[in-house]
Amino acid sequence: MTTVDGLHRTVAIVGGGQAGLSMSYCLARDGVDHVVLERESPGFEWRSRRWDSFCLVTPNRQCDLPGFPYQGGEPTGFMSRDEVATYVEDYARSFPCPLVTGVDVTRLRRDGTTFVLSTSHGTVTADQVVVATGPYQVPRTPRLAERFPPGLTQLHSSAYRNPRQLPGGDVLVVGSGQSGCQIAEDLHLAGRVVHLSVGGAPRVARRYRGRDVVDWLEDMGHYRRAIDEFSDVDAVRFRANHYVTGRGGGRDIDLRSFALEGMRLYGRLSDVESGVVRFLPDLRENLDAADAVSEGIKDSIDAYVALHGLDAPAERRYVPVWEPADESAELPLDSTAITSVVWATGFDTDHRWIDVPVFDGRGYPAHQRGVTGCPGLYFLGLPWQHTWGSGRFSGVGRDAEHLARRITDTARGTGLDVPWIAGTRRDTCPAGAVRTSPRTVA
Repeated sequence: MTTVDGLHRTVAIVGGGQAGLSMSYCLARDGVDHVVLERESPGFEWRSRRWDSFCLVTPNRQCDLPGFPYQGGEPTGFMSRDEVATYVEDYARSFPCPLVTGVDVTRLRRDGTTFVLSTSHGTVTADQVVVATGPYQVPRTPRLAERFPPGLTQLHSSAYRNPRQLPGGDVLVVGSGQSGCQIAEDLHLAGRVVHLSVGGAPRVARRYRGRDVVDWLEDMGHYRRAIDEFSDVDAVRFRANHYVTGRGGGRDIDLRSFALEGMRLYGRLSDVESGVVRFLPDLRENLDAADAVSEGIKDSIDAYVALHGLDAPAERRYVPVWEPADESAELPLDSTAITSVVWATGFDTDHRWIDVPVFDGRGYPAHQRGVTGCPGLYFLGLPWQHTWGSGRFSGVGRDAEHLARRITDTARGTGLDVPWIAGTRRDTCPAGAVRTSPRTVA
């Protein structure tokens, strides 16, 4: 690792994943001096926090990082975990990226017009900073986990790798978003008895009327629609992803079919007391709601086909293959063979290291397409930062291009002052005209 103590750059990028690397590519192309500070290495998150059978749920052709579109032989396929990690690692090697690995940024503050980054290897200063650490930082496990009997194996989805990792017996999976459903399927296909606590995540069909649904939505402009075009911005930005899978070439995840094959489905987990697990009686409601979302997307595709007179084969609509006979709200653990619990309950962000007042009351960075109210401070790679693809391989590059133009104009002294966003304090983040002279350390 190259020493960074005392280093000054026009731009410091925190995070060397696909977002930070996309930003670096744009700045390197534009001749803006910068450094990328990465705690681990490119691709590390993909290799270390996904299970063995993980694969993308979006087609490979949507992997379109700046200057590095997917060039493999399966554009309609779905890359595996290791293939995704390799794609990110190869991207970092594809251009002169000033990447420094093994550096943990522990604090970001502003001193006059200069940003000061405290790191595990000294202090770095910069005129502008891009936070590209992503949204999935701290595994979220509810305190309810503490009430389970101590003999049970418990782990978060980020630590799950394969069924052999868990002791023999049944497995309770809590959460039915993309991770929960795919892990439940992984265990189910391995012959394990799975008890799945089903929440309110929606689902989507893999294919409809002869095409991947992703292709239809792309043609319909869904992925180009900006977040500010929605009336319910917060609902869109924080809603769960639709569950589907790219496994085996891509297919639907139908929890009702799994139930026919022996998977035990329950409503949302509500309590654990004296060895008894309790669930809300909302399983039927949650399954119906997920199906309704999937069928609603098909309705929009049908309307698009009719409007444009397209030749697309008609397809029979989904018919539920299983209904809950009764919604058992209690599961005594001593009467089951459950030995493990997998918490597919998502992640929290951790921005406590950022000592700059750019957050709203929920701790979410207040921004306009990544531009915060503090001149020179930006975010990149957030879900729905601008469009559906902002936090994904398909759209993060467009957001990086947008920020690169802003950063380049500011570095050249031609940028306009950023309007302050409600909820931030201008007096603690002044925008002056004085600039610290660049300095480097040999």
